[in-house]
Amino acid sequence: MSYARAERMSDPTEPETFVPGDGNQRQFRDALGAFATGVTVITAQSPIGALGITANSFASLSMDPPLVLWSPGKFSRRFDAFIEADHFAIHVLGAEQYDLGAHFARQGHDFDLPGVALNAQGVPVLPGCLAVFECAREAVHDAGDHAIVVGRVLAARHRQGAPLVFQGGNYGGFGG
Repeated sequence: MSYARAERMSDPTEPETFVPGDGNQRQFRDALGAFATGVTVITAQSPIGALGITANSFASLSMDPPLVLWSPGKFSRRFDAFIEADHFAIHVLGAEQYDLGAHFARQGHDFDLPGVALNAQGVPVLPGCLAVFECAREAVHDAGDHAIVVGRVLAARHRQGAPLVFQGGNYGGFGG
């Protein structure tokens, strides 16, 4: 055993290490919840019409070419539509847009909202977001109980403001 490991084991403020798996999913979820993430709404067109879903699994991937990713859960009824969509838009929500995120977390078909427009690819674009990334699907990778959807950014825009963040099961703002 290394000195650093032995020292950590004798420190009562250091949490106990565990192996994620059956029987400790809550402990693993809580550990993951220590990481604060931004909140996004992903929109796309599908064979049954426009769809939206709230997700916190967004990340930048590459500057050249401009790539981003997000990870829909296979448990979602909207999963197939999103991984099959040729185009989608990722909307980074501002701290004041909690209701918009909650709206698309509950259901994904209601776009009867003020200011929603369709982009050149027919994807609904939501107004007032901190950032919007209009994407073409570049790749989809299997990832356990999720998929990783890689998008090539065709257009982007952003504004100043505090983001809506999710951490430890709670939503809030992050002010500077």
